[in-house]
Amino acid sequence: MLQDQVQGNKRVQFQETVDKHFDDSLPLFMDILRVPSQSREFDPEYLTNGLLLQSAKLFKELVENLKLKNAKIELLTDEGLSPFLFVEVEGSDGDTDGSVLFYGHMDKQPPFTGWRDGLSAYDPKIINDKLYARGGADDSYSVLGSVIAIRTIQDLGLKHPRVVMIFEADEESGSDHIEHYLNKLKDRIANVDLIVCLDSGCGNYEQFWSTTTLRGLVGANVTVQILNEGVHSGDASGVVPSSFRIFRQLLNRIDDPKTGEVVDDFQVTIPGERYIQAQKTAAVFSEGLINKFPLHQNTQPVSADPFKAYINKVWKAQLAITGADGLPHASNAGNVLRPETTLKLSVRLPPTKDPKEAEESFIRILTTNIPYGATVKIEGLNSGAGFNALDNKPYLDKLIDEASNLFYGKEAVTFGEGGSIPLMNTLQQQFPQAQFIITGVLGPNSNEHGPNECLDLPYTKKLISCIAYIVSGAQQHLKK
Repeated sequence: MLQDQVQGNKRVQFQETVDKHFDDSLPLFMDILRVPSQSREFDPEYLTNGLLLQSAKLFKELVENLKLKNAKIELLTDEGLSPFLFVEVEGSDGDTDGSVLFYGHMDKQPPFTGWRDGLSAYDPKIINDKLYARGGADDSYSVLGSVIAIRTIQDLGLKHPRVVMIFEADEESGSDHIEHYLNKLKDRIANVDLIVCLDSGCGNYEQFWSTTTLRGLVGANVTVQILNEGVHSGDASGVVPSSFRIFRQLLNRIDDPKTGEVVDDFQVTIPGERYIQAQKTAAVFSEGLINKFPLHQNTQPVSADPFKAYINKVWKAQLAITGADGLPHASNAGNVLRPETTLKLSVRLPPTKDPKEAEESFIRILTTNIPYGATVKIEGLNSGAGFNALDNKPYLDKLIDEASNLFYGKEAVTFGEGGSIPLMNTLQQQFPQAQFIITGVLGPNSNEHGPNECLDLPYTKKLISCIAYIVSGAQQHLKK
């Protein structure tokens, strides 16, 4: 009974402190979400229109307002690059402390269409404890959450390791700029013992979710051209091949049009321990893995079996068409055989697939033996590695489970995420001895990248409490 009372008091102390700092910071946080900034890939004028920089300056103000003790806060804006926010906090025990690196990103996806009545990408609103706005959940909250976690530890008189925080503004564009900043700050970052990334997801809003795998990615804008200019479709069809029909044949080389199964060139053998983990995780997800998506009317999922759906999402390569050019709006499309079709292809890769091998397969499949001798152009080819975490030390897993039970009342869950965070593989190579905590708030109906993106506020506050508890508890284990 006494132990339960002590734990209850501890929970209240953490939650009250987190809630206060979060609520005090919320007005400025919502101002940040009002800035109509977009990541570099989607805003060619990001260096001149000032929107991305405006967001970054407001993030710096947000961090400064939280008044971390013994902290240095610096906004880097190197020429030709997106901004980068860097925070250093001395460890409670000085030079004997190990180091924790927090990671998140400040850039946002485009607004997209289809927001519900009364909602929009850049007009944040709180409805039923959910904050609706572009970028709130993916991943602007990570800056707020990381700093509040450390401030909470300090307010409660607890100890924390040395902390470095890196917040980039290029993640949604592939994190091309972060290598420059990591090299520039290499000596100040120094060695890292634990990496905390808050840019991932959760299967529900009822417990702490740790991401153990992330998929990689290869993609490009691909154009099939068959004419120098458009011609009358009645005159040319049957004589001149359709660029769209040629494209259909090329896409069939990547995945089966009936099943969606991607060819072996992009697949891997699933490691045995991850297969076993998938069985356990799918059981926790149950139907929620499928029901989280807003399927229209009678649309059926690829598989109604949660385990098969989980494997497809986490360990299978998948093709998505995310954009198109050369297609006029249906309302003003004439009877014209178009000269070319451009599609933006995105192939998610299994966590352990070599992205450079995938690039080679991508090019070979789409440029060899083209029907009718059509011209195929591949532009903007890019790829990123997936991530497959090493096992954490027992004490860290124990702290994670304690935190989940303390603040959510349920044990923690490990799972694989279908999205990509290319930097995680880079950090794993750079700090091979570091442990990872990859988690986040992208759960049911959060709809990151799409319309109606939302941040579940109660879950987020508890997650920050968990992070504060875990990092404080890890301090003694990370000492040099």
